[in-house]
Amino acid sequence: MSTGIRCMMMRGGTSKGAYFLAEDLPADPAERDDLLLRVMGTPDPRQIDGIGGAHPLTSKVAIVSPSERPGVDVEYLFLQLGVEEPTVSDKQNCGNLLAGIGPFAVERGLVAAGPRRTAVRIRMVNSDSIATAEFATPGGAVGYDGGTAISGVPGTAAPIVLSFEDTEGSACGALLPTGNVRDVVDGVEVTCVDNGMPVVVAAASDLGVTGYEDPADLARLGDRIQSLRLAAGKLMGLGDVSDASVPKTTLVAPPRDGGAICTRTFIPLRVHASIGVLGAVTVATALLMDGAVGHDLARLPAPGAPMGIEHPTGRLDVEVELGGASVRRAGVVRTARKLFDGTVFPRRSL
Repeated sequence: MSTGIRCMMMRGGTSKGAYFLAEDLPADPAERDDLLLRVMGTPDPRQIDGIGGAHPLTSKVAIVSPSERPGVDVEYLFLQLGVEEPTVSDKQNCGNLLAGIGPFAVERGLVAAGPRRTAVRIRMVNSDSIATAEFATPGGAVGYDGGTAISGVPGTAAPIVLSFEDTEGSACGALLPTGNVRDVVDGVEVTCVDNGMPVVVAAASDLGVTGYEDPADLARLGDRIQSLRLAAGKLMGLGDVSDASVPKTTLVAPPRDGGAICTRTFIPLRVHASIGVLGAVTVATALLMDGAVGHDLARLPAPGAPMGIEHPTGRLDVEVELGGASVRRAGVVRTARKLFDGTVFPRRSL
C-alpha cells in the first residue's frame, strides 16, 4: 500500500480542492507535481482512481505554509491540475480556493484563532500579492455553519470576506497589459485586463452569440476562443499560452437579472458554470473604464456599491474602486466548508 499524505478537502466558493501543508509534500516541484497528479487521478476524464471530480473546478490544489514576511501570516500556492492531460499549472491564482485558506491555516495551527473573528493575511505566491480573509471563529474554533448563500452552491455556510491588495497586473505586469483600453485582436474588439486574473473581455454579440446561452451550448466556440486567446496572450506579455490556463476569455452581454453585466467565461476553453472570484473582480474593473468593452453594456451601480456579475448559475457581487488608472480596493464575500480531513492515498506511478 502506498504511503498516505495528510490532506483536507474543502469547498471554497464555487470550486473544490485538496489542501496540503507544504511540509507534507515533496520539496522538489517535479516530484510534488507527479504525486499530486496521482492523488487527483489525472490523466483520466473520470479521475476515477483519485479524488478529482472530473472537472477543472474540482481538480485544484492549495499548498499552504507559514510566511516569513512581516505582516503576512501564510503563503498560498495554487496549482491547477489537468483532468484528461497530466498538466500542473501555477500560472494563475484561484480566488475560490483562497476562501478556504484562512480556516485551513487555523485548523492546522499556523494562525491562532480569535475569540470571535479571525483575520488572516495571505500571500498569494502565484502573483506575489496579498489578500486578507476574515471569518468567524466562535470560541476560538472555525465556524463553517452560517446563513450565507452564494450562487452556484446549494445550501448556506459561514461568510468569508476577502479583501485584495496588489493584484493589479499580477501576472501581466500591468492593469492594461497591452497599454490600451481597447484592442482589436484576431478580428474582435477586446479589452485585455489583469486585476488578479488575466482576462480577455469581448462582447458576446461579436462572436455571434447572445451571452445568455447555457455553458454546453457554447462548446462550439472552442476553436474560435482558442484562436483569440493565443493572439491576446502574446499581446499581454504571456507568450505562447496554448498550454496555459490563462488568459481567461469572458463574453459580456447586457444584464438580465438585476446585475451590472451578464458573463460567460471560458477556463480556458471549457465554459465556467459560474465565474472565478478574481476573474469577476477583473471583469468588474474593466467595466469601470471608459471605452472598455462592456462599459457601454453595463448597468453600473452607484460608486462604492457592489457590482453584480451575472453568470450561468446566478450572480457574484464584487466591490472594485478605481483611483484614476489604478485600483484602490477590491473585495468579495465567499463561503467555504470543510468536506473531510484525513489521509489521501495516491495511486502508484503508471
